[in-house]
Amino acid sequence: MVRYPLLLLLAAALLAGCGGSSAAKLQASDVATVGSVHVSKAAFDALLAQAQRSFAQQNRAFPKQGTAAYETVKGQAMTLLVQQAEREEKAASMGITISSSDVQKRLDQIKKQYFGGSEKRYQAQLKTQKLTDAQVREDIRAQLISEAVFNKVTTSVTVSDAAVHSYYASHPQLYSQPQTRDVRHILVKTKALAESLYAQLKAGNDQTWCTLAKKYSQDPSSKNNCGKLTVSKGQTVPEFDTVAFTGATKVVHAPVHNAQYGWFVIEPLSVVKASSTTPEKQVSTSIKQQLLQTAKNQAMTDWVAGLTKSFCSGSKIRYQVGYAPSPDPCTVTTTNATTTG
Repeated sequence: MVRYPLLLLLAAALLAGCGGSSAAKLQASDVATVGSVHVSKAAFDALLAQAQRSFAQQNRAFPKQGTAAYETVKGQAMTLLVQQAEREEKAASMGITISSSDVQKRLDQIKKQYFGGSEKRYQAQLKTQKLTDAQVREDIRAQLISEAVFNKVTTSVTVSDAAVHSYYASHPQLYSQPQTRDVRHILVKTKALAESLYAQLKAGNDQTWCTLAKKYSQDPSSKNNCGKLTVSKGQTVPEFDTVAFTGATKVVHAPVHNAQYGWFVIEPLSVVKASSTTPEKQVSTSIKQQLLQTAKNQAMTDWVAGLTKSFCSGSKIRYQVGYAPSPDPCTVTTTNATTTG
């Protein structure tokens, strides 16, 4: 079954932000409060139900209540919801607001991309996923907040030309092509058969190669192509590599043996094509984009870690009895900060 990421509540809380004042007073319908944000039991139940459906789709049994595995899933659900609430609270102080029209615009894009603009197909998928339109809209709102926070946090991140050059210089294997050569060969298991084929191929022609390769070769990648393939220097076993790159062009070489594969009868077909290196200027843009994304991700990770520590130390999270995750993310954060700081 096709799965639509923005229709899954589990996708709503991938990043965490922190902030706000002390935690609001718990209400009967809450499982937690995070700053001024109330995390409802309805949201928790919906997320847990989504986890159950995910298990079912993977043909996995959902953990039974009271088991350690169940508490792990429950704790993960609570942690995601708290992270989402933290991000929402911090977004407000950053001046980030998501309007209903913003949500509608993104929902229209989803309907067009995944459902061909069909409201009927969209509603059918909601029914299959056991979600409501309101839940989807809240999920989209959370996603838009995440995107806006990420953009604000990483807006000043840049990558210098020196960093691009350093990456290029330290990863030559990514931008160089080894020598190559067109060859044809037949791989068999016994020396006797290899010598028999060698004799026939020396005296034969292209059709002989095609017939014998198809009948006898143990190499599935080339047997149906008359034994032909293009090899790169250093990418085949040593015995094959030596013949492929030193043998005379269009001369059938005597059989060579490799302990793992067997006996090769090889004929180089072309001259050796020289190795090449892609100039830095041709790949500098893609390298910069890669390094920039990595730098932004790191900036976001650092921002989240710092704010999580601040949020946890400010007593801004309250859990309803029985809903605190174990281990508590705040405890983990404090321990990590103590041991690594």
